[in-house]
Amino acid sequence: MRAFGVAVLLTGLLAGTAVADAPSVSLRPSANPAMQRIAAATGSETTPEQVLRPRARPALKVASAPVATPAPAAAAQAPAMSFLAQPEPSRKRAGILGALFRPKARPKEEVTQAAAVRTRPGSAMVQGRRGSVCGDPTIRGEAIAPIAGRIRGCGIADPVKVTSIDGVQLSMSATMDCTTARALKSWINRGLRPNLASDVVRLEIAGAYTCRSRNNVRGAPVSEHGRGKAVDISGFTLANGKSVSVARDWRRDKPMRAAHRAACGIFGTTLGPGSDGYHEDHLHFDTVSRRSPYCR
Repeated sequence: MRAFGVAVLLTGLLAGTAVADAPSVSLRPSANPAMQRIAAATGSETTPEQVLRPRARPALKVASAPVATPAPAAAAQAPAMSFLAQPEPSRKRAGILGALFRPKARPKEEVTQAAAVRTRPGSAMVQGRRGSVCGDPTIRGEAIAPIAGRIRGCGIADPVKVTSIDGVQLSMSATMDCTTARALKSWINRGLRPNLASDVVRLEIAGAYTCRSRNNVRGAPVSEHGRGKAVDISGFTLANGKSVSVARDWRRDKPMRAAHRAACGIFGTTLGPGSDGYHEDHLHFDTVSRRSPYCR
């Protein structure tokens, strides 16, 4: 203890002298004899710098702040005023919000398709259902009131007055029932047009509904004309301007005779020149119901 006190006292004196009088004296033991004597007396390698150096103040324990975890990508895109990452909405909620804010779809326009009616080979004319009869846009005309005949057996329950069929004009409006109108359309397309070099554009009508007896014979049964089931054709006009007459061209016009034969089966009765003497100038077609067609 005594040796330690002496060492401390000498160290203080030497330090004060070195600082005041000899600032250039080195304090290292290897360069200063006094320091070497102090180190030998104390048996320590402690230098005056270590003796005189003030003790370090204990480090303050500062609680480390929690390290913020990086925000999700969605939060990085959030508005600048938002300090917290917004939770990602669930799919169900997003679907509801999307349905609420999604612009309403424009209502679809309803387009009613019209039927294409052939008027010339390779051409078409669009016609709507207005002005058509028998539920067929290609049969044009008007529905009229039921017809009651003046004699028993005549009349039509649902008559139509036809003006054109599938683009073919009738020379005059023909009153008949829809069954006969549809059969006439089938004959035009399946019996007449396929046998002609040029398309047909007009039919010459010789007779349709007439309340009379068969062949105008007194006391004979009521004609199919009196029931709206018959139509008489005296000729037709082609697209090339040619006019064909039954009375004039029957013998020399093969296409017309072929068209007459093609009507057998489409109609219940098919008559023409040479059949019975009553149809020398026209073709007679009717839709009477038979077990087999009657064709002459």
